[in-house]
Amino acid sequence: MKKSLSRHVEDDQTNLPDQESNIKTPLWVKVFGIIGIILVLLFVILHLTGNSFGPGLHQPPSSVNEQGEQLP
Repeated sequence: MKKSLSRHVEDDQTNLPDQESNIKTPLWVKVFGIIGIILVLLFVILHLTGNSFGPGLHQPPSSVNEQGEQLP
């Protein structure tokens, strides 16, 4: 009985998956991931520094009239 029990344990251990996987991440996935991380960091940095982008970026502030003079 002891012999069959140890044999059963050995069989279970041989069916375990390998610790190292033979599947590697393609290079294009790594490149797109790095580009995505850089864009997210740039977006966060712009917003934390008070800079932004969007529809109102190219318009003068409301305190400036059309001739470029500030209103009192």
